Amino acid sequence: MLWRITDASIKTNFKFYKFLSEYREFFKEDNPSIDTIGFSDFDAVIDGQQRLTSLYIGLKGTYAYKMPRKWWADNEDALPTRRLYLNLSHHSSDEDDERSLSYDFKFLTDSEYKKRLDGNDYWFCLRDVINISDLTELLNYSVEHNLGKIEQQTLARLVQCIHQDKKINYYQEEKQDIDSVLDIFIRTNSGGVPLSFSNLLMSITIANWNTADGTDARSSLAKLVKDIFAIGQPGFKISEDFVLKTCLVLFRDNIKFSVNNFNSDTVDLFSSNWERICKSIVNTFKLLEVWGFNNDTLRAKNAVIPLIYFVYWNKLEDCILKKTENVESKNAMRIWLCIALLKGTFGGQSDSILTKIRKELKDYNYSTQFPLRKLIESFRGSDKNFTLDDDFIEGLLKIQKDSPLCYPLLALIYSHMKFETDKYHKDHLHPAASFSKKRLLEHFGSEDNIPSDYYLNSEYWNGIVNLQLLNSGLNESKKDQELKFWIINGNVNKETQLIPDGVSYDFDDFVAFYDARKKLLKERLKKMTSCSEDGSNSSNIMNSVIVDYTPSYHSFGWMGELHIEYNISTDDFQYRNGSMGRWNLSQEDIDRIKAFLSDENNLRDFFDDNKAYSTNEAIKTEHFRAEKLHFNWNGREKTISVGFGTDIPFKHPF
Repeated sequence: MLWRITDASIKTNFKFYKFLSEYREFFKEDNPSIDTIGFSDFDAVIDGQQRLTSLYIGLKGTYAYKMPRKWWADNEDALPTRRLYLNLSHHSSDEDDERSLSYDFKFLTDSEYKKRLDGNDYWFCLRDVINISDLTELLNYSVEHNLGKIEQQTLARLVQCIHQDKKINYYQEEKQDIDSVLDIFIRTNSGGVPLSFSNLLMSITIANWNTADGTDARSSLAKLVKDIFAIGQPGFKISEDFVLKTCLVLFRDNIKFSVNNFNSDTVDLFSSNWERICKSIVNTFKLLEVWGFNNDTLRAKNAVIPLIYFVYWNKLEDCILKKTENVESKNAMRIWLCIALLKGTFGGQSDSILTKIRKELKDYNYSTQFPLRKLIESFRGSDKNFTLDDDFIEGLLKIQKDSPLCYPLLALIYSHMKFETDKYHKDHLHPAASFSKKRLLEHFGSEDNIPSDYYLNSEYWNGIVNLQLLNSGLNESKKDQELKFWIINGNVNKETQLIPDGVSYDFDDFVAFYDARKKLLKERLKKMTSCSEDGSNSSNIMNSVIVDYTPSYHSFGWMGELHIEYNISTDDFQYRNGSMGRWNLSQEDIDRIKAFLSDENNLRDFFDDNKAYSTNEAIKTEHFRAEKLHFNWNGREKTISVGFGTDIPFKHPF
């Protein structure tokens, strides 16, 4: 379908684009724009762009796609440039060619073409056919290149197809009315192969897209995609469709890709909020990079959309990357993301999943804490859920180190680690080098003396059970040390590293170690998503408590602000001094605080909204009074502030 453009206002107010002649996967997929102000009349391609672009690249352009096992990079090593060639020496019927190809076309790099020069076949670069338009030029080329009979016949057929046969049928619209043109376009495409919705959006909404910096929709989306690719090693690779789906989830209950879903009001909503949308998307992906994810370990990009929604609607885009803010919320976000990736929740058609998650997030009352438990519970019992049963866990523990799922699983298992401040690496507990055939024979003397298949089968020694996450410092110090020596010499915290107690760490006892650690990891994973009958989490994995305590004075004088983080599930207790803080808690203090915070009755009392608090009812303590107490517990937050010199009306253990 062609649209004859004669109206000067259309040439001035609408964006038009050139044909793409140098395609480079991901890096050069957008048609370059062309300024049509003052242009003479021309034909714009409304429908059939993909087919004509393919023909144009084959005849005049180049084509580059990523080589396998290469990182995404805009260079000739990862994406070598190719041109389309036709093997003039090859012509077959359906009967004698198992591929049922009458002609042999291939995209070849320059080096691949040069290698074929030494063969018996003649490979013809298709762009050269543009210069062979009649019989005389065909004969001259055949003589000059010493073509055989079959080669001449094949080339003659190509010249006839390109220069003589009328193979393209088209409809030309003359009306200078965009609505009429779009109506015809939509009706002609309603029964065909669906276009990329972002391409359809460009055709429909370009005039309604008004960002603060004046960029159009195509440029805005393309820039955001490139900005996201700059994050991660290798960089996160998203599409423009992903961005548009994210916009729909942010602002509409109906998130399906449909033309009716993108009216002018909706598109105006996207463009008017574009700066915040971009920042939320970019900073969410930067947060994923902080957590150790990259494009290879984030296989389901749609799993990020709920996180972006949470960041956007809670206005966290400016603070989500700050290490000391929203710590527990980010921990819950990471746990949920890991489970979603491991469960493959977003595989296939994910609109129904996104719609349900959107509703849960929208209805959530405690907005500053990501509702991990609520999401797990709301999907419990459905086909796609966030629970880990025994059979599923058994499969997870067989995941190998190089699997894309390895890092999400380790990040889930080691969810107590400080991902905001440390970089973590996958590492073998018993070194991988110890399991090489050479080292095994050196250690055991002969193959017959190797005591178990556990040593020979990589499913055991290269799987999750023999893997851990180590921060950069520990990983550098461990290297290929034997496990037993590393634990002793490195003063390793076995509880933090999830190394089982009561078992030998000697290489000869690898089987016993493997079985003990497998049991430990199974129990930990089962607790991650299991809930008791009353709905409380049996592992208290969400019962991490953050306390910001600002006392007005202490029996020893002014002590300043105290910040406490306590993860009940791992018994990880951290505290630090805040503004003017001079706290130095003894182990007795810490034990008393931990016991208090582990008692849910104390916390439930604090969150009782019906309880009337007043200064007169304040419960005085022996040592000090306070001005503000802030709790974040089980996804719930509450702060009580009172005037200077008065008491927090809440029983506390400090």
